[in-house]
Formats: sequence, C-alpha cells, structure tokens
Amino acid sequence: MLSVDVEKLYPAAKTLVKARAASRIHAKDATLYDFSPEAQACASDYMGWTDLATSPLCDMDAIQAFADEVVEAGLDTILLIGQGGSTQAPMTLTKYNKHDSNRVKFRTLDSDSPVRVREMLTICDPHRTLVIISSKSGGTIEPRMLLEAVRASFEKELGEHVVKHLVAITDPDSDLDRQARKEGWRAVFSGEPTVGGRFSALSVFGLVPAALTGIDMEAFMAHAREAEEACSEDAIDNPAINLAAFLYDNYLKGRNKFSFLTPKRGRVLGLWIEQLVAESLGKNGEGILPNIEIDSLLLTEDPGDRSIIMYQTQTDLWDERRNFEMSLAYIDPAIPRLNYRIDTVEELAEHFVMWEYAIAMCGYLMQVCPFDQPDVASAKAEVLDILKNGQPEPDFTEVFTDEVDMGRVEVSFAPMFEGCEDLHETLYALLSSIQPGDFFALNAFLPFTGEGRREAIEQIRHGVAESFGCVSCLEVGPRYLHSTGQLQKGGPNMGVFLILSADELKDIPLPEGASASSLGELAKAQAAGDLVTLIKRGRRCVHLHLPDNSGVTLRQLAQVVDDVIADILTDRALAEAAAMAEDEELAEATVVVEAAEASETAVEAEFAEAPQDADAEAVAAEVAAAEGEASEA
Repeated sequence: MLSVDVEKLYPAAKTLVKARAASRIHAKDATLYDFSPEAQACASDYMGWTDLATSPLCDMDAIQAFADEVVEAGLDTILLIGQGGSTQAPMTLTKYNKHDSNRVKFRTLDSDSPVRVREMLTICDPHRTLVIISSKSGGTIEPRMLLEAVRASFEKELGEHVVKHLVAITDPDSDLDRQARKEGWRAVFSGEPTVGGRFSALSVFGLVPAALTGIDMEAFMAHAREAEEACSEDAIDNPAINLAAFLYDNYLKGRNKFSFLTPKRGRVLGLWIEQLVAESLGKNGEGILPNIEIDSLLLTEDPGDRSIIMYQTQTDLWDERRNFEMSLAYIDPAIPRLNYRIDTVEELAEHFVMWEYAIAMCGYLMQVCPFDQPDVASAKAEVLDILKNGQPEPDFTEVFTDEVDMGRVEVSFAPMFEGCEDLHETLYALLSSIQPGDFFALNAFLPFTGEGRREAIEQIRHGVAESFGCVSCLEVGPRYLHSTGQLQKGGPNMGVFLILSADELKDIPLPEGASASSLGELAKAQAAGDLVTLIKRGRRCVHLHLPDNSGVTLRQLAQVVDDVIADILTDRALAEAAAMAEDEELAEATVVVEAAEASETAVEAEFAEAPQDADAEAVAAEVAAAEGEASEA
C-alpha cells in the first residue's frame, strides 16, 4: 500500500478535508471547480478517470486475451507510436518492467527526428512487429506523420498484409478509428472521451501496453483499487491529500518547483509526473514546475524556490543503490521533502492514482482547471500555419564556428533581444536575463542517440544550472509540446528558453498530401511554432536552427555556450569588484568627511567655551576688586 514519509501536516490538508475534495472528485462532482464557469464545464466533461480502478471502462479479459494472442502469433516486438499522455504511462510501465520480465521488446516512438525513426525501423523486423498508433483525438499531427513513415517502410516487406500489424487505440469515431476499421486493422481499442490523455494511465491507453508487456493485470488493478479507496477518502491521512497539500503550501511560500530524485530505474516515472503536473497546473499565470533532471549537488544549499520529491526503487546493483544514497547525503535538510518507495511494477498503479487525485486537488486549491491545455492547442495552430504558409525568416544567419566552416546557423529571437547582431551577443542577452527564481529550458528538436549528441546537449543544460544556480530542464521535442510546453506558455513568466532544431542529413519524405513534405520539415516547423507562441506570451526565447545535428556540431555549439557563460560570469565578477571598490572608496570618503566634521565640531566647541572663560575671569576680578576695597575700608 502507499506509504509516505511525511515530515509534518501541511495546512492545505485540512482545507481539502473540509471541502470534501477527495470524495467529490471520486463522485465526479464538477462543482468543486465552480471558481469559474469554464473550469466547471471542462471538469464535467473530463472526470471519467476518477473511478477507473473500481469501474473499468474496458473489457479486461478481452485486453488480456488480445495480448496473449499477439505473443502466441510470434510478434515479439511492439512499436508504440503516440504523443503526450498516450505514450507517457505506457513508457513508464514497460520501461520499469523491462528489468524484470517483459515478454516482448517494447519500443516507444514519440520523436519526429529522422535519426530516431531510422533507428526504430532498423531494429524492428516488420514480420515480427506489432505497431500501435495511440491517439485520443486520432488527429494529432506527430502520430499521423510517424504512421505514414513507418507504414511506408513496412509495406515494402509486408505489402497489403501490413494492416494485420497495425492496432489503433483512440476515442470512438475519430479519424484514426474510422481509418482502422475501414482498412481492417488487427484491432481497435476505444478510449473513453471523458478521460483526458494525461489521466489515462488506467484506461486502454495504459492497460493494452501493460498486458502486452506481461504485467500481472489482476495484481496491477488490485493495487489501483486499493489506492483509489484511500485517495477518495476525506481524511487527513489520505496520501493524495498529503501530496497535494505538500505541493500547494510550498507553492504559496515561493517553492513553485520541485526536484524529482530517484535511482535510474525510476526516472521514467518522472516523465509521466512531469506531464501531469506541468500541463494540468501551468496556466493562467500559475504553475508548479517539475524538474526531473537534477544534480543533487546543486541542492547543497537551499535555493528557496523548490522542494524535493524522492522515490526509492527496487535496485539490484549494490553500487547503484550506494551511489544514489551518497547523492542524497549532501542535500540541505532545510529543503522540504517527501519520500516514496516503489518495489514492483504493479505498485506503479497506486502512484498513478495518487498523483492524479493530488493534482486534481491542487487545481482546486490554485483555482486553475486541471483538465484543459489551452496553450498546447495554440502551439499546434501555429505549426499548421507555418506548414501552410512557410517558415518565417530568421533575424540573421552566421557561420558560428571560427576555426572551420560547419555551415550557417539561423538565429531567431524575441523582440526584447532586438539589436543583437551575432550568436554570441544573442546568447549573452538570453542567458544574462536569468534572475533568481527563474528556470532555464533547453527545448531540443534533436535526436538523442548517436555518439556525442546527448553529451553535448547535457553540457549546455548542466553549464547553465551550475553557473546561474537555477533549475535547468532538458525538454525533448516534440514531446514537451504536449507536456511542459503548457506551463512554459501559460504559467508564470519565469522561464528562459533556448530552442534547438537542425537540418537533416538524410531526411525522411512523407507521402504526397501529408501536412509536411518530410519529418525534418515538420520538426523545424514545430520549433518555429514554439518560438512564435512563446513570443506572444512575452517569454524570453531564442531559436537556433543548426546546419546539421551531428555530434561534432552540437559539441561546437556547447563550446559557444560555455564561452558565453564564462563571459557573463567574468563581467559580473568585474562589475561586483567595481561596485565593491566604489563602496570602499565611498566608505573611505565617508570616514574622511566624518573626521573633518568631528574636528570642526571640536573647534566650534572650543570657541564656544572661550567667551564663557573670559566672563568668569572678569567676574572673579570684580569680586577680587570689591574685596580689596572692603579691606582698605
């Protein structure tokens, strides 16, 4: 059962109990969100997730039978194509279970990078691969384009039989649903329209992949039911209430970010939590930022703007356990912390339920609707406009490498950086704008596989975090557009954004009539659309489109960023030294002035006393004279 190490009772817990928030959420009572008509209306449409554990909206036996039939048919690889909530829970379940007993190789494709797509096509044998296209709306652009690319490749070997290798998970009567049924795909699983994507872990979107992987579905759902019972109770020991109160009360104190700490196995859970929290609460100028990439040494002193949520996971290697324990030993104990533990993959069901209830309660406390994502839709519209009308012109281009011409980088930036004429100056303006309490996000539409790529990107992220002492996030495009992208645009204006994209050395063309001519064009349009949307929200942002995405080019960019950071720190140190020298000169001048004033005061006092002494002598003389006259008489 759910267990948590709670340091203290947070005040908001009593508020939630008094409002009966937990039981009202379980009862799908949308009036909990009556702080605005729009929020209440949205909640009434999207609270179908609250009792999925006790009242599943799908046939569990049918899901299990389908999974067993697939494995018996010799299909030993599953390729899940999707985006956002349709892939995060399945990725968490299948990657966490991989260490134990995955009965199939499970791979997730949510990147439109041609490098990543080619990698998937290379390692997947079409004859032994089942392709799942997972999309609630059935019209999300990335899954649709990725399906086109994968299907074209598979048809070369499977021909018309390719449809028996395709499965759709989508809401009823969506474009994807109609296409799959018309073409006779192997299976179609219908989602529940009242369950939003990021709350769909216990719906068909999460359960079908879990069953295919070989997770014990009876045990998994038993854990979910137990958690649902605990999290829907209006009690002070409700684990979801404790989590919501921890997040909200720390938010009120300026801790509007939390660091997610866990051993390697648990990090995939962080991706699911990141989307749930950021997309649910990051709107109307409010928001709580999950930071799932963190070096614990950055927390040796309390920065004052974050809390910590720590997950222990089952880890077989002693060295890995010890390594994680040592990383925690240096954290400032003044930082508020919640501690959790997960031992089995089935226990993930409990934490899905707890987090969903807790974030729904946070929305109530923060007075934001936790079930919509208005700025995600805005970004999608910008991308479609760019694909239709063409890429906007960059502010300038330049060869950004001095020693060797590696091609030109296209630089585009927010109006606040107008006047910058080269890359160094632009990055200097962007990074020097980071203030205490801000966060930095590296939004990268790049492949993260291949030698040197990930390392170079991490070098940039770590360099900013260590140099400016801020939360620094690495966001994978286009995944983040359906996750933290909502908070970046709709949350508080505390983000500084560097968007990266690149030309493709070997692009993947898309069929005629598709929204984009190639996957590379789609990625560039998404990066440009993200910049346009961020600019409209008044954010500090820069977009760099690189000549290619090779490891050597990314390393060169990382060096440019390092040089910019060094210049900023040097200039700040010089400015600080000059200020200190000015203060010292002022202090010395003040001492001199004060000494002069003291001397002048002393002189004035001396002169002030002199007349009084003369008067005394005159009086004494008169007295003496009078005494002399009296004596003579």
